[in-house]
Amino acid sequence: MHYGFIGLGNLGGKLAQRLLEAELELTVFDLDAGQMQKMVSKGAHPSENPASLAEKVDHVITCLPSPEVSNAVLGEILGSMKLGASLIEMSTISREDTLRFAEMADSAGIGFLELPVTGGVHLAARGELTLLAGGPEVLLEMHRPALQAMGNALFHMGPVGTASLIKVITNMLAFIHLQACGEALMLAARGGLDLGDSWRAIAASSGNSFVHETEGQLILNGSYDIGFTMDLALKDLGFAKAFGDALGVPLDLASATLARFNEAKTAYGGDAQSPKIVKLLEDTLSTPLRAPGFPASLS
Repeated sequence: MHYGFIGLGNLGGKLAQRLLEAELELTVFDLDAGQMQKMVSKGAHPSENPASLAEKVDHVITCLPSPEVSNAVLGEILGSMKLGASLIEMSTISREDTLRFAEMADSAGIGFLELPVTGGVHLAARGELTLLAGGPEVLLEMHRPALQAMGNALFHMGPVGTASLIKVITNMLAFIHLQACGEALMLAARGGLDLGDSWRAIAASSGNSFVHETEGQLILNGSYDIGFTMDLALKDLGFAKAFGDALGVPLDLASATLARFNEAKTAYGGDAQSPKIVKLLEDTLSTPLRAPGFPASLS
């Protein structure tokens, strides 16, 4: 099948590359001409805008930074997509937006599958992401070869809207773990422990987490470069708070983490890397959390 891919950012570019490596025909669009050219050099077809892309392909995949951008792109492509085509939405958006987008697609005669992912940009490059699907089983099976090219674990959570909830839950946990990871490393530093040895001991303990294993290394290096910004973290924590309010679940840890991310955004800007939430503690205590031998990025 011929897929169109709209949104070639930190995550989308890696996903598009995985489709090309699986020898699927791919047409791409992004506002960044440099990202477009990078994909074209690897075998993708370029498109001048989302609408023209939608006309050329059998199915469209979107991976965009915000619900507002997703809404604008849907408005451009739905009228141009082939009847019976599928729209696979991989952006992290609210459940309400997901349901609204699915209704818009259905009204245009287009199938809709929500497919947020989790695992991080470094795993996207290796095709080792976890994919969280919401929508009809028949669409999942139709697109299984493309989905398997992008990730190595696929969970069908149920109808449209279910994947949005589990994605927010996983991100909420990751941000809480990040805050906890920073506090744990700071205790080790202020207690006079070797931070490299401390990181390895925690990684081999019952206190370990995926975030400690990955982002913990980038903190100790000082790059903090996980490819995920403060603004994106705040967006996801905002979704978590909205779910908590709607479902009557008090989210004490998530709320405290949300407040901490707002402090970090004020200090370092919305474009700063999300692990810099830990730098707040480093700066407050004038204690850098650094150890030799840790990478500046994950591969």
